[in-house]
Amino acid sequence: MMRASHADRERTVDVLKAGYAEGRLSHAEYEQRMGRAHQAQTYGELHALIADLPQGPMAVPAPAPQYAQPYQQAVPRTFLPPPPQTNNSAVGALVCGVLTPFYGVTAIPAVILGHKARAEIRRTGEKGDGMAMAGLVLGWLTIGLVALALVAIVVFAAGSGSGSS
Repeated sequence: MMRASHADRERTVDVLKAGYAEGRLSHAEYEQRMGRAHQAQTYGELHALIADLPQGPMAVPAPAPQYAQPYQQAVPRTFLPPPPQTNNSAVGALVCGVLTPFYGVTAIPAVILGHKARAEIRRTGEKGDGMAMAGLVLGWLTIGLVALALVAIVVFAAGSGSGSS
């Protein structure tokens, strides 16, 4: 790898400043990349810091061909945002919803956790909306079937009680 000069670091810092000014980088990401730019020793390290930003007329030497190495991401995982987490309440809603045929009492927690999870997902951007919705559907379906069965029992009892007198 070719060693970078002070002027190369300054050009990289200029690209980072432009990226931050254009809103392409968050403040924390900008600060992190700036620190690494000042510590970079090679062109490869500098190029990795700005690979996902428009660079304008910056002279970057062509990287040496790499034959036996596996595919490498253009942007290191360090700079990518973490993938969204799955909401725990959504998982709980789905588990409670799936368990309702075996334990009917889990229908109510499935509905409560499903509504709670959907509200949290809208607020935080987490994953798991499908699981929360499945828990809600299974919970409400079970509650509706139990209510329908109770109404049928009451109607049957009232009908058989008045017919025997």
